[in-house]
Amino acid sequence: MASKRYKQLIEKIDTTKNYTTAEAAEVVKTLKSAKFDETVEIAMNLNVDPRHADQMVRGAIVLPHGTGKTVRVAVFAKGAKADEAKAAGADIVGTDDLVEQIQEGNFDFDVVVAAPDCMGLVGKIGRILGPKGLMPNPKTGTVTPDVATAVKNVKGGQVTFRVDKKGNIHAGIGKASFDAEKINDNIVAFVAAINKQKPASAKGRYIKNAALSLTMSPAVKFDLTELADIK
Repeated sequence: MASKRYKQLIEKIDTTKNYTTAEAAEVVKTLKSAKFDETVEIAMNLNVDPRHADQMVRGAIVLPHGTGKTVRVAVFAKGAKADEAKAAGADIVGTDDLVEQIQEGNFDFDVVVAAPDCMGLVGKIGRILGPKGLMPNPKTGTVTPDVATAVKNVKGGQVTFRVDKKGNIHAGIGKASFDAEKINDNIVAFVAAINKQKPASAKGRYIKNAALSLTMSPAVKFDLTELADIK
């Protein structure tokens, strides 16, 4: 049964309406009810079958206004690359010592970046990083010779996305404290990134459903026709 608070929030949404991105950004601001700065979350269902490799939708986008979240970054790099990563603001930089730390269960970071010549090391702990969604990948820009840019992107509000088995994508794209214009800018940038990844083999309507919500709020449904046109 829905709580009294939830019912009050639902009343602020026209559940028969599909909102434009700008309208959704305005409405979601009115749904704040928690004592903490809630995350603005976008959820989408895509008309793809990720069991086929050519329909796997994944990638990364640096949001224009960041996510509002402080992100700790661990980098596998050595020599000059290690120095570059530290200068760019990496929280932890290492090689074998970082492998040992992870094997011991210390995960004092949110994202892992790796220079290509360190991927052999990272492979040793793939079974640990993989299930936690921390495995570096070239498609999300986290395996790269340019570790400094990767660190700056992650710290600056990069969001990675990957469709699940049922075609769903979910991401935090801001905070309730952001103004509506910034939330809208981030929505548009995120949707454009998803549209850019549309597989050539995907038929019919690509974005089947999409909604915006806060951590503790009901969802606001998007106008899918508008989303399809965002490039």
